[in-house]
Amino acid sequence: MAPTSAEPVPSLRARPIRACLLATRPAFLGVTLVACLIGLAVAHGSGLAIDPAKAALTLFFALVAHAGINVLNDYHDARSGADAANVERIFPFTGGSRFIQNGVLSEAETGRLGYALIALVVPAGLWLTLKSASGLLAIGLAGLFLGWAYTAPPLTLVARGLGEAAVAAGWLIVVVGADFVQRGAFSAQPFVAGLSYALLVAAILFINEFPDRRSDEVAGKRTLVVRLGPDSAKWVYLGLVLAAYGWLVLMVGRDRLPQGAAAAALTLIFSFRAARYLMAHAAEPSELAPALKLTIAAANLHGLVLAATLAFGRWPGVVS
Repeated sequence: MAPTSAEPVPSLRARPIRACLLATRPAFLGVTLVACLIGLAVAHGSGLAIDPAKAALTLFFALVAHAGINVLNDYHDARSGADAANVERIFPFTGGSRFIQNGVLSEAETGRLGYALIALVVPAGLWLTLKSASGLLAIGLAGLFLGWAYTAPPLTLVARGLGEAAVAAGWLIVVVGADFVQRGAFSAQPFVAGLSYALLVAAILFINEFPDRRSDEVAGKRTLVVRLGPDSAKWVYLGLVLAAYGWLVLMVGRDRLPQGAAAAALTLIFSFRAARYLMAHAAEPSELAPALKLTIAAANLHGLVLAATLAFGRWPGVVS
């Protein structure tokens, strides 16, 4: 498959700052922005006064960490050969950023960029830890570890069928971390509030594995879709989104979340439309672009509605 007109071209090397920025895949960093908003909303809904400086720093460096993880994922997928072999990709959603494959950055340059971005996060994390509590250090290390281990050997979690679990855990950690910076302590509430969103972010990863299935298999990257095959894996996607919405409704019903948070379940319209496309075309990668877009829309809209209702809704009981 030849590069599409939308993919990066070698002439971008002449603009190194722009090239490095675009290599982070900024259009896909929104899921981290939304996760931070959910965490801050939980803290605000708990009656805490939000510290604007700490909130801004949390948000900025969470985005930097996600950017670094995106670049490192490209680096390791290039080294494994998965992206080079991907002729059924749906750019820009699957098949990586194509910066290495299209000659914009070398593997070595990509690796250096990814690790440099991760290194930038460390001092900010230490400062925030000093301003909140030592538990934030464990949260940050866990998040960075999952981001690295997702594609990096020797763990390569995505190749072991554990990518979805790693992604759900990783974005739940972002929610918990954003709340922790403001609260200075652990609470059950960000876990309860953030799980439905984290599962929908995992659904984005999962549906992206369908167009990448053949190249992943060639490269020995045994994702869940490779292991199960498209006809079985499509039911896992449906189960994942049902679990997300079911959890939200259950927590609202049990008075663990504000009643208004149930409005975030309305985004199931997008998830179910995506599931319909996937059910019909699971083995036809070229037909899956609408399903990918709908899955991304569902997760982001769900998270935004959830954040708004958590921040300004009426919480039942006392938040611990």
